[in-house]
Amino acid sequence: MPKKAEETPSYEGAREELIEVVRRLEAGGTTLEESLALWERGEALATICQDWLDGARKRLDAAIEGDEG
Repeated sequence: MPKKAEETPSYEGAREELIEVVRRLEAGGTTLEESLALWERGEALATICQDWLDGARKRLDAAIEGDEG
């Protein structure tokens, strides 16, 4: 899970913003500089989403191990 919740969007927020970034990139019509900035933001958002998912998986694994023990 992300380390600084006050600076990191929620999973849902990051996912929605990532969808918008992808939509804008697919639509085209942006300059090279804008496209690169969108790509970089998309990469950052994808990492945030993956961090949330990894954290959720760890919590689920811990809960399952606790039930088994």
